[in-house]
Amino acid sequence: MTPKISRSLVQNIDLLRSLSDEELDATLATAQVCRLLEGESAFRQGEPAESFFVLLSGHLKVVQVTPAGEQVVVRYVSPGEIFGIAQAMHRPNYPASAIAVQESLMLAWPGKEWDSLISKHPQFAAGAFQTVGQRLQDAHSRISALSTEEVEQRVARTILRLIDESGEKTEEGVAIGFPITRQDIAEMTGTTLHTVSRLLSAWKDQGIVVSGRKRITVQSVNDLIRLAEDGRTSNTPSATKAGR
Repeated sequence: MTPKISRSLVQNIDLLRSLSDEELDATLATAQVCRLLEGESAFRQGEPAESFFVLLSGHLKVVQVTPAGEQVVVRYVSPGEIFGIAQAMHRPNYPASAIAVQESLMLAWPGKEWDSLISKHPQFAAGAFQTVGQRLQDAHSRISALSTEEVEQRVARTILRLIDESGEKTEEGVAIGFPITRQDIAEMTGTTLHTVSRLLSAWKDQGIVVSGRKRITVQSVNDLIRLAEDGRTSNTPSATKAGR
């Protein structure tokens, strides 16, 4: 028998907060707590969608391999988010992989519980479908950015979004709150590692951003916002020179 999950473990999860104690207990009764170490996956692209999840702590990155064999970082999963919901889109397989970028804790439900949960708990259903809608909007925005924005804008907007979602204040500025590499940023923005490295180095010289091993910190949010809006500053390598 699966041990009963304490309500205190999920009391700060927005998706579950509106449920009564009885509804929450019923919802948790079919869930299991799972722990992932850095580099382990909750699921892999193409695997049968046998479970769906809510992240309790840590961070995961959602990675997709294109038909051409290129790896794309689709997004990052933050605590409180529901993910792996292929059932909501009537997909039998996961369209991407979810990989822990740090030790993470999550709840996992069998996929067969999806229809039951959303029919019995309208609040849960509303939150889940809001998530689906937001991800579709994010995908549309990403496609638009790739076709209309300069590379500087895309990289700046991506870093701003990540500090907005998970920023941690430090002595140097606001850091992305989980391990992230320059290659990850490149895969999120449709550019190359070389381009991201050149941009971050230029922004470091201007006192805008500092980066280290799996760490990016924004020292001047206002300057980064201007980069995101204007495309580049006078001292930043142009998109043509940096490459796409």
